[in-house]
Amino acid sequence: MRWWALVAVTLGTFMTYLDNNVGNVALPTIQRDLGLTISGLEWIVSSYILVFAGLMLVGGRLADVFGARRVFLGGLTIFTLSSLAAGLATSGGMLIGARAVQGVGAALLTPTALALIGQIFPDPAERGRAVGIWSASGALSMALGPAAGGFISENLHWGWIYLINVPIGLATLGLALWAVRPAFERVRHNLDLPGLATSAIALFALTYALIEGQAAGWTSPEILAAFGVFAAAAVAFVLAESRAAEPMIVMSLFRSRVFTGGLLTSGIWSFGVFGIYFFSALWLQNVLGFSPTEAGGAFVPMALVMFVIALLSQSISAAIGIGRTVALGMALMGSAIFLISRVGADGDYADVAPWFILYGLGGGMLVPLTAAILNGMPKERSGVASGMLNVSREVFGLLGITVLGAFLSARQSASDQAPLPAFLDAYQFTLVIAAVVVLAAIPVALHSLRPAPMERDDEPQAAATVGSSN
Repeated sequence: MRWWALVAVTLGTFMTYLDNNVGNVALPTIQRDLGLTISGLEWIVSSYILVFAGLMLVGGRLADVFGARRVFLGGLTIFTLSSLAAGLATSGGMLIGARAVQGVGAALLTPTALALIGQIFPDPAERGRAVGIWSASGALSMALGPAAGGFISENLHWGWIYLINVPIGLATLGLALWAVRPAFERVRHNLDLPGLATSAIALFALTYALIEGQAAGWTSPEILAAFGVFAAAAVAFVLAESRAAEPMIVMSLFRSRVFTGGLLTSGIWSFGVFGIYFFSALWLQNVLGFSPTEAGGAFVPMALVMFVIALLSQSISAAIGIGRTVALGMALMGSAIFLISRVGADGDYADVAPWFILYGLGGGMLVPLTAAILNGMPKERSGVASGMLNVSREVFGLLGITVLGAFLSARQSASDQAPLPAFLDAYQFTLVIAAVVVLAAIPVALHSLRPAPMERDDEPQAAATVGSSN
Protein backbone atom coordinates (compact mmCIF):
# COMPACT_ATOMS: atom_id res chain seq x y z
CA MET A 1 0.00 0.00 0.00
CA ARG A 2 2.84 2.41 0.83
CA TRP A 3 4.33 2.06 -2.63
CA TRP A 4 0.95 2.70 -4.27
CA ALA A 5 0.74 5.82 -2.13
CA LEU A 6 4.12 6.83 -3.49
CA VAL A 7 2.81 6.32 -7.03
CA ALA A 8 -0.07 8.72 -6.28
CA VAL A 9 2.20 11.35 -4.74
CA THR A 10 4.68 11.03 -7.62
CA LEU A 11 1.95 11.32 -10.25
CA GLY A 12 0.67 14.51 -8.66
CA THR A 13 4.12 16.08 -8.71
CA PHE A 14 4.80 14.74 -12.20
CA MET A 15 1.73 16.60 -13.42
CA THR A 16 3.05 19.95 -12.19
CA TYR A 17 6.52 19.25 -13.61
CA LEU A 18 5.04 18.23 -16.95
CA ASP A 19 3.04 21.45 -17.05
CA ASN A 20 6.27 23.43 -16.58
CA ASN A 21 8.05 21.61 -19.42
CA VAL A 22 5.32 21.07 -21.98
CA GLY A 23 4.21 24.64 -22.68
CA ASN A 24 7.27 26.60 -23.79
CA VAL A 25 7.57 24.94 -27.21
CA ALA A 26 3.93 25.80 -28.03
CA LEU A 27 3.99 29.47 -27.02
CA PRO A 28 4.33 30.78 -30.61
CA THR A 29 1.25 28.75 -31.61
CA ILE A 30 -0.75 30.10 -28.66
CA GLN A 31 0.32 33.65 -29.53
CA ARG A 32 -0.97 33.31 -33.10
CA ASP A 33 -4.24 31.64 -32.12
CA LEU A 34 -5.20 34.08 -29.34
CA GLY A 35 -3.65 37.20 -30.90
CA LEU A 36 -1.47 37.93 -27.89
CA THR A 37 1.21 40.55 -27.52
CA ILE A 38 4.68 39.53 -26.33
CA SER A 39 3.76 40.80 -22.87
CA GLY A 40 0.60 38.71 -22.83
CA LEU A 41 2.56 35.67 -23.95
CA GLU A 42 5.10 36.15 -21.16
CA TRP A 43 2.33 36.31 -18.57
CA ILE A 44 1.05 32.87 -19.59
CA VAL A 45 4.29 31.59 -18.07
CA SER A 46 4.80 34.28 -15.45
CA SER A 47 1.33 34.15 -13.85
CA TYR A 48 1.89 30.50 -12.98
CA ILE A 49 5.40 31.03 -11.63
CA LEU A 50 4.40 34.14 -9.65
CA VAL A 51 1.58 32.41 -7.76
CA PHE A 52 3.45 29.10 -7.44
CA ALA A 53 6.53 30.67 -5.86
CA GLY A 54 4.55 33.18 -3.81
CA LEU A 55 2.37 30.59 -2.08
CA MET A 56 4.85 27.72 -1.67
CA LEU A 57 5.57 28.38 2.02
CA VAL A 58 1.85 28.88 2.60
CA GLY A 59 1.20 25.44 1.12
CA GLY A 60 3.81 23.90 3.39
CA ARG A 61 2.34 25.53 6.50
CA LEU A 62 -1.18 24.44 5.59
CA ALA A 63 0.12 20.88 5.30
CA ASP A 64 1.66 21.10 8.77
CA VAL A 65 -1.59 22.42 10.28
CA PHE A 66 -4.36 20.60 8.39
CA GLY A 67 -2.50 17.47 7.32
CA ALA A 68 -0.43 16.80 4.22
CA ARG A 69 -2.97 14.37 2.73
CA ARG A 70 -5.87 16.84 2.93
CA VAL A 71 -3.87 19.70 1.42
CA PHE A 72 -2.42 17.42 -1.28
CA LEU A 73 -5.92 16.33 -2.35
CA GLY A 74 -7.09 19.95 -2.35
CA GLY A 75 -4.14 21.08 -4.45
CA LEU A 76 -4.66 18.19 -6.86
CA THR A 77 -8.32 19.10 -7.33
CA ILE A 78 -7.53 22.79 -7.92
CA PHE A 79 -4.75 21.97 -10.37
CA THR A 80 -6.88 19.52 -12.36
CA LEU A 81 -9.88 21.85 -12.67
CA SER A 82 -7.73 24.85 -13.61
CA SER A 83 -5.93 22.72 -16.23
CA LEU A 84 -9.34 22.01 -17.78
CA ALA A 85 -10.10 25.74 -17.78
CA ALA A 86 -6.71 26.55 -19.36
CA GLY A 87 -7.20 23.98 -22.11
CA LEU A 88 -10.64 25.39 -22.95
CA ALA A 89 -9.60 29.08 -22.75
CA THR A 90 -10.68 31.24 -25.69
CA SER A 91 -8.84 34.44 -24.77
CA GLY A 92 -5.53 35.52 -23.35
CA GLY A 93 -7.15 36.75 -20.13
CA MET A 94 -8.89 33.43 -19.53
CA LEU A 95 -5.70 31.49 -20.11
CA ILE A 96 -3.58 33.73 -17.86
CA GLY A 97 -6.21 33.51 -15.11
CA ALA A 98 -6.40 29.72 -15.36
CA ARG A 99 -2.61 29.50 -15.24
CA ALA A 100 -2.58 31.59 -12.06
CA VAL A 101 -5.06 29.19 -10.44
CA GLN A 102 -2.86 26.31 -11.59
CA GLY A 103 -0.11 28.00 -9.60
CA VAL A 104 -2.30 27.84 -6.48
CA GLY A 105 -2.81 24.11 -6.97
CA ALA A 106 0.90 23.51 -7.60
CA ALA A 107 1.84 25.50 -4.47
CA LEU A 108 -0.33 23.13 -2.42
CA LEU A 109 0.77 19.98 -4.24
CA THR A 110 4.53 20.30 -4.37
CA PRO A 111 5.57 20.84 -0.72
CA THR A 112 2.93 18.41 0.56
CA ALA A 113 4.23 15.68 -1.74
CA LEU A 114 7.60 15.64 0.01
CA ALA A 115 5.95 15.91 3.43
CA LEU A 116 3.77 12.89 2.59
CA ILE A 117 6.81 10.86 1.55
CA GLY A 118 8.34 11.58 4.94
CA GLN A 119 5.18 10.35 6.68
CA ILE A 120 4.69 7.28 4.47
CA PHE A 121 8.33 6.20 4.77
CA PRO A 122 9.61 6.89 8.31
CA ASP A 123 12.75 4.77 7.80
CA PRO A 124 15.54 7.00 6.37
CA ALA A 125 16.86 4.32 4.00
CA GLU A 126 13.41 3.62 2.53
CA ARG A 127 12.69 7.35 2.43
CA GLY A 128 15.84 7.88 0.40
CA ARG A 129 14.72 5.32 -2.19
CA ALA A 130 11.23 6.88 -2.27
CA VAL A 131 12.66 10.36 -2.81
CA GLY A 132 14.78 8.91 -5.62
CA ILE A 133 11.69 7.57 -7.37
CA TRP A 134 9.82 10.82 -6.73
CA SER A 135 12.71 12.89 -8.11
CA ALA A 136 13.01 10.64 -11.15
CA SER A 137 9.50 11.75 -12.13
CA GLY A 138 10.91 15.25 -12.63
CA ALA A 139 13.53 13.85 -14.99
CA LEU A 140 10.86 11.90 -16.85
CA SER A 141 8.80 15.08 -17.27
CA MET A 142 11.86 16.73 -18.82
CA ALA A 143 11.89 13.92 -21.38
CA LEU A 144 8.17 13.84 -22.13
CA GLY A 145 7.33 17.53 -21.70
CA PRO A 146 9.23 19.18 -24.56
CA ALA A 147 8.57 16.24 -26.91
CA ALA A 148 4.85 16.25 -26.10
CA GLY A 149 4.71 20.04 -26.39
CA GLY A 150 6.38 19.96 -29.81
CA PHE A 151 4.09 17.20 -31.06
CA ILE A 152 0.93 18.91 -29.81
CA SER A 153 1.91 22.31 -31.22
CA GLU A 154 2.51 20.81 -34.66
CA ASN A 155 -0.36 18.28 -34.83
CA LEU A 156 -3.13 19.13 -32.34
CA HIS A 157 -4.85 22.14 -30.80
CA TRP A 158 -2.58 23.81 -28.25
CA GLY A 159 -5.25 23.37 -25.56
CA TRP A 160 -4.23 19.73 -25.22
CA ILE A 161 -1.04 20.92 -23.55
CA TYR A 162 -3.19 21.61 -20.48
CA LEU A 163 -6.01 19.12 -21.07
CA ILE A 164 -3.62 16.15 -20.75
CA ASN A 165 -3.45 17.02 -17.04
CA VAL A 166 -7.15 16.21 -16.58
CA PRO A 167 -7.08 12.40 -16.97
CA ILE A 168 -3.78 12.25 -15.05
CA GLY A 169 -5.31 14.34 -12.26
CA LEU A 170 -8.48 12.24 -12.03
CA ALA A 171 -6.50 8.99 -11.94
CA THR A 172 -4.16 10.40 -9.29
CA LEU A 173 -7.08 11.63 -7.17
CA GLY A 174 -8.71 8.20 -7.16
CA LEU A 175 -5.44 6.46 -6.34
CA ALA A 176 -4.58 8.94 -3.57
CA LEU A 177 -8.00 8.60 -1.92
CA TRP A 178 -7.48 4.82 -1.80
CA ALA A 179 -3.76 4.47 -1.04
CA VAL A 180 -2.71 7.54 0.98
CA ARG A 181 -3.94 6.93 4.50
CA PRO A 182 -5.01 9.93 6.61
CA ALA A 183 -2.48 11.01 9.23
CA PHE A 184 -4.51 11.85 12.32
CA GLU A 185 -1.61 13.47 14.16
CA ARG A 186 -1.79 17.24 13.94
CA VAL A 187 1.83 18.37 13.94
CA ARG A 188 1.10 22.14 14.08
CA HIS A 189 -1.81 23.87 15.80
CA ASN A 190 -2.10 27.38 14.31
CA LEU A 191 -1.64 28.95 10.90
CA ASP A 192 0.74 31.74 11.98
CA LEU A 193 -1.19 34.27 9.89
CA PRO A 194 1.45 37.04 10.21
CA GLY A 195 4.07 34.61 8.91
CA LEU A 196 1.81 33.43 6.09
CA ALA A 197 0.97 36.96 4.98
CA THR A 198 4.48 38.43 5.14
CA SER A 199 6.14 35.41 3.48
CA ALA A 200 3.61 35.45 0.64
CA ILE A 201 4.00 39.21 0.09
CA ALA A 202 7.80 38.93 0.13
CA LEU A 203 7.88 36.06 -2.35
CA PHE A 204 5.25 37.65 -4.63
CA ALA A 205 7.22 40.91 -4.74
CA LEU A 206 10.60 39.24 -5.32
CA THR A 207 9.23 36.93 -8.02
CA TYR A 208 7.47 39.82 -9.77
CA ALA A 209 10.66 41.91 -9.76
CA LEU A 210 12.70 39.06 -11.21
CA ILE A 211 10.11 38.34 -13.92
CA GLU A 212 9.51 41.95 -15.00
CA GLY A 213 12.89 43.54 -14.25
CA GLN A 214 14.43 42.97 -17.67
CA ALA A 215 11.45 44.41 -19.56
CA ALA A 216 10.61 47.29 -17.22
CA GLY A 217 14.21 48.23 -16.39
CA TRP A 218 15.96 47.31 -13.17
CA THR A 219 16.03 50.92 -11.97
CA SER A 220 12.43 51.71 -12.95
CA PRO A 221 10.11 52.87 -10.14
CA GLU A 222 7.96 49.76 -10.59
CA ILE A 223 10.83 47.31 -10.05
CA LEU A 224 12.50 49.33 -7.28
CA ALA A 225 9.14 49.44 -5.49
CA ALA A 226 8.80 45.65 -5.84
CA PHE A 227 12.26 45.10 -4.35
CA GLY A 228 11.37 47.55 -1.57
CA VAL A 229 8.17 45.65 -0.77
CA PHE A 230 10.18 42.42 -0.73
CA ALA A 231 12.76 43.83 1.71
CA ALA A 232 10.11 45.29 4.03
CA ALA A 233 8.02 42.09 4.00
CA ALA A 234 11.11 39.94 4.60
CA VAL A 235 12.05 42.00 7.67
CA ALA A 236 8.45 41.85 8.89
CA PHE A 237 8.50 38.07 8.40
CA VAL A 238 11.66 37.65 10.49
CA LEU A 239 10.19 39.82 13.26
CA ALA A 240 6.88 37.95 13.17
CA GLU A 241 8.61 34.57 13.35
CA SER A 242 10.77 35.65 16.30
CA ARG A 243 7.60 36.36 18.31
CA ALA A 244 5.32 33.55 17.12
CA ALA A 245 4.35 30.76 19.49
CA GLU A 246 4.57 28.25 16.63
CA PRO A 247 6.67 29.96 13.94
CA MET A 248 6.66 28.72 10.36
CA ILE A 249 10.44 28.75 10.29
CA VAL A 250 12.68 28.49 13.35
CA MET A 251 15.74 30.54 12.44
CA SER A 252 17.99 28.12 14.31
CA LEU A 253 17.42 25.69 11.44
CA PHE A 254 19.81 27.79 9.39
CA ARG A 255 22.60 26.87 11.80
CA SER A 256 22.41 23.35 10.37
CA ARG A 257 25.06 23.10 7.67
CA VAL A 258 23.07 20.33 5.96
CA PHE A 259 19.93 22.49 5.77
CA THR A 260 21.60 25.77 4.79
CA GLY A 261 24.26 24.24 2.55
CA GLY A 262 21.71 21.93 0.99
CA LEU A 263 19.36 24.80 0.14
CA LEU A 264 22.28 26.77 -1.35
CA THR A 265 23.49 23.82 -3.40
CA SER A 266 19.97 23.14 -4.65
CA GLY A 267 19.60 26.82 -5.52
CA ILE A 268 22.85 26.89 -7.51
CA TRP A 269 21.69 23.80 -9.38
CA SER A 270 18.41 25.53 -10.25
CA PHE A 271 20.25 28.69 -11.32
CA GLY A 272 22.13 26.74 -13.97
CA VAL A 273 19.35 24.37 -14.99
CA PHE A 274 16.52 26.89 -15.42
CA GLY A 275 18.64 29.39 -17.32
CA ILE A 276 20.30 26.91 -19.65
CA TYR A 277 17.15 24.88 -20.28
CA PHE A 278 15.25 28.03 -21.21
CA PHE A 279 17.83 29.34 -23.68
CA SER A 280 18.85 25.96 -25.09
CA ALA A 281 15.40 25.48 -26.67
CA LEU A 282 15.93 28.76 -28.55
CA TRP A 283 19.45 27.71 -29.55
CA LEU A 284 18.35 24.33 -30.93
CA GLN A 285 15.61 25.89 -33.05
CA ASN A 286 17.07 29.26 -34.07
CA VAL A 287 20.72 28.31 -34.58
CA LEU A 288 20.84 24.57 -35.27
CA GLY A 289 17.55 24.60 -37.21
CA PHE A 290 15.63 21.98 -35.24
CA SER A 291 11.84 21.82 -35.55
CA PRO A 292 9.83 22.13 -32.31
CA THR A 293 9.39 18.34 -32.18
CA GLU A 294 13.09 17.74 -32.86
CA ALA A 295 14.09 20.32 -30.25
CA GLY A 296 11.87 18.65 -27.68
CA GLY A 297 13.15 15.21 -28.65
CA ALA A 298 16.76 16.34 -28.22
CA PHE A 299 16.21 16.48 -24.45
CA VAL A 300 14.77 12.94 -24.22
CA PRO A 301 18.02 10.90 -23.91
CA MET A 302 19.37 13.37 -21.34
CA ALA A 303 16.22 13.12 -19.25
CA LEU A 304 16.04 9.32 -19.51
CA VAL A 305 19.63 9.03 -18.28
CA MET A 306 18.76 11.40 -15.44
CA PHE A 307 15.73 9.22 -14.63
CA VAL A 308 17.81 6.03 -14.40
CA ILE A 309 20.62 7.61 -12.36
CA ALA A 310 18.06 9.15 -10.00
CA LEU A 311 16.78 5.65 -9.24
CA LEU A 312 20.35 4.45 -8.60
CA SER A 313 21.51 7.52 -6.70
CA GLN A 314 20.74 6.12 -3.26
CA SER A 315 23.12 3.22 -3.88
CA ILE A 316 25.77 5.59 -5.22
CA SER A 317 25.55 7.86 -2.18
CA ALA A 318 25.71 4.83 0.16
CA ALA A 319 28.96 3.81 -1.55
CA ILE A 320 30.79 7.15 -1.73
CA GLY A 321 28.82 9.47 0.57
CA ILE A 322 26.11 12.06 -0.06
CA GLY A 323 28.49 15.02 -0.25
CA ARG A 324 30.76 13.35 -2.80
CA THR A 325 27.79 12.13 -4.86
CA VAL A 326 26.25 15.59 -5.09
CA ALA A 327 29.65 17.22 -5.77
CA LEU A 328 30.36 14.70 -8.55
CA GLY A 329 26.95 15.42 -10.06
CA MET A 330 27.63 19.17 -10.07
CA ALA A 331 31.07 18.56 -11.62
CA LEU A 332 29.56 16.49 -14.44
CA MET A 333 26.81 19.05 -15.05
CA GLY A 334 29.22 22.00 -15.07
CA SER A 335 31.56 20.18 -17.45
CA ALA A 336 28.65 19.31 -19.76
CA ILE A 337 27.48 22.93 -19.87
CA PHE A 338 30.98 24.09 -20.79
CA LEU A 339 31.33 21.44 -23.51
CA ILE A 340 27.94 22.40 -25.01
CA SER A 341 29.29 25.93 -25.35
CA ARG A 342 31.94 24.56 -27.76
CA VAL A 343 29.32 23.39 -30.31
CA GLY A 344 29.30 25.71 -33.33
CA ALA A 345 26.57 26.84 -35.70
CA ASP A 346 27.26 23.87 -37.99
CA GLY A 347 26.67 21.39 -35.17
CA ASP A 348 24.04 18.69 -35.33
CA TYR A 349 22.46 16.31 -32.86
CA ALA A 350 25.50 14.02 -32.84
CA ASP A 351 27.58 16.96 -31.57
CA VAL A 352 25.06 17.86 -28.87
CA ALA A 353 23.90 14.43 -27.61
CA PRO A 354 27.04 13.31 -25.68
CA TRP A 355 27.07 16.46 -23.56
CA PHE A 356 23.31 16.39 -22.97
CA ILE A 357 23.68 12.80 -21.74
CA LEU A 358 26.64 13.80 -19.52
CA TYR A 359 24.44 16.55 -18.08
CA GLY A 360 21.69 14.01 -17.36
CA LEU A 361 24.20 11.73 -15.66
CA GLY A 362 25.20 14.53 -13.30
CA GLY A 363 21.64 15.71 -12.73
CA GLY A 364 20.52 12.29 -11.54
CA MET A 365 23.17 12.35 -8.81
CA LEU A 366 21.52 15.38 -7.18
CA VAL A 367 18.64 13.30 -5.78
CA PRO A 368 20.37 12.45 -2.43
CA LEU A 369 20.50 16.20 -1.75
CA THR A 370 16.72 16.33 -1.34
CA ALA A 371 16.75 13.29 0.94
CA ALA A 372 19.55 14.79 3.06
CA ILE A 373 17.63 18.03 3.63
CA LEU A 374 14.39 16.23 4.50
CA ASN A 375 16.07 13.70 6.78
CA GLY A 376 17.55 16.55 8.79
CA MET A 377 14.20 18.24 9.45
CA PRO A 378 12.00 17.73 12.50
CA LYS A 379 8.79 15.88 11.60
CA GLU A 380 6.57 18.76 12.68
CA ARG A 381 8.19 21.10 10.16
CA SER A 382 8.35 18.78 7.15
CA GLY A 383 5.76 20.76 5.18
CA VAL A 384 7.44 24.16 5.53
CA ALA A 385 10.89 22.59 5.04
CA SER A 386 9.67 21.08 1.76
CA GLY A 387 8.21 24.45 0.82
CA MET A 388 11.52 26.19 1.53
CA LEU A 389 13.38 23.67 -0.62
CA ASN A 390 11.04 24.30 -3.53
CA VAL A 391 11.07 28.08 -2.98
CA SER A 392 14.87 28.09 -3.19
CA ARG A 393 14.67 26.21 -6.48
CA GLU A 394 12.05 28.52 -7.98
CA VAL A 395 13.71 31.77 -6.88
CA PHE A 396 17.21 30.68 -7.91
CA GLY A 397 15.76 29.36 -11.16
CA LEU A 398 14.22 32.74 -11.90
CA LEU A 399 17.54 34.34 -11.01
CA GLY A 400 19.19 32.02 -13.52
CA ILE A 401 16.85 33.07 -16.31
CA THR A 402 17.14 36.74 -15.30
CA VAL A 403 20.89 37.00 -14.74
CA LEU A 404 21.99 34.71 -17.56
CA GLY A 405 19.42 36.36 -19.82
CA ALA A 406 20.90 39.77 -19.00
CA PHE A 407 24.40 38.53 -19.87
CA LEU A 408 23.11 37.02 -23.11
CA SER A 409 21.21 40.16 -24.13
CA ALA A 410 24.11 42.49 -23.30
CA ARG A 411 26.60 40.36 -25.23
CA GLN A 412 24.27 40.04 -28.22
CA SER A 413 23.48 43.78 -28.28
CA ALA A 414 27.18 44.69 -28.18
CA SER A 415 28.00 42.41 -31.13
CA ASP A 416 28.48 43.74 -34.67
CA GLN A 417 27.68 40.34 -36.19
CA ALA A 418 24.47 39.26 -37.93
CA PRO A 419 21.61 38.28 -35.58
CA LEU A 420 22.13 34.50 -35.57
CA PRO A 421 25.95 34.55 -35.16
CA ALA A 422 25.52 37.22 -32.49
CA PHE A 423 23.02 35.05 -30.62
CA LEU A 424 25.30 32.01 -30.85
CA ASP A 425 28.28 33.97 -29.53
CA ALA A 426 26.20 35.36 -26.66
CA TYR A 427 24.72 31.94 -25.89
CA GLN A 428 28.16 30.32 -25.75
CA PHE A 429 29.46 33.11 -23.50
CA THR A 430 26.47 32.68 -21.19
CA LEU A 431 27.01 28.92 -21.00
CA VAL A 432 30.57 29.44 -19.76
CA ILE A 433 29.26 31.70 -16.97
CA ALA A 434 26.61 29.12 -16.05
CA ALA A 435 29.25 26.37 -15.97
CA VAL A 436 31.38 28.37 -13.54
CA VAL A 437 28.37 28.98 -11.28
CA VAL A 438 27.40 25.30 -11.25
CA LEU A 439 31.00 24.22 -10.52
CA ALA A 440 31.05 26.65 -7.57
CA ALA A 441 28.55 24.35 -5.82
CA ILE A 442 31.16 21.57 -5.52
CA PRO A 443 32.93 22.91 -2.41
CA VAL A 444 29.57 23.90 -0.89
CA ALA A 445 28.29 20.33 -1.27
CA LEU A 446 31.51 18.75 0.01
CA HIS A 447 31.46 20.97 3.12
CA SER A 448 27.77 21.02 3.99
CA LEU A 449 26.98 17.37 3.26
CA ARG A 450 30.07 15.81 4.79
CA PRO A 451 29.45 13.21 7.50
CA ALA A 452 29.64 14.30 11.12
CA PRO A 453 32.43 12.79 13.27
CA MET A 454 32.05 9.09 14.14
CA GLU A 455 29.75 8.49 11.16
CA ARG A 456 30.52 6.41 8.10
CA ASP A 457 29.51 7.45 4.58
CA ASP A 458 27.83 4.11 3.97
CA GLU A 459 25.27 4.62 6.70
CA PRO A 460 21.92 5.60 5.20
CA GLN A 461 21.03 7.45 8.40
CA ALA A 462 24.00 9.80 8.06
CA ALA A 463 21.93 12.58 6.59
CA ALA A 464 19.44 12.52 9.42
CA THR A 465 22.13 12.49 12.10
CA VAL A 466 24.09 15.28 10.46
CA GLY A 467 20.99 17.42 10.16
CA SER A 468 20.05 16.99 13.79
CA SER A 469 23.53 17.53 15.18
CA ASN A 470 24.12 21.01 13.82
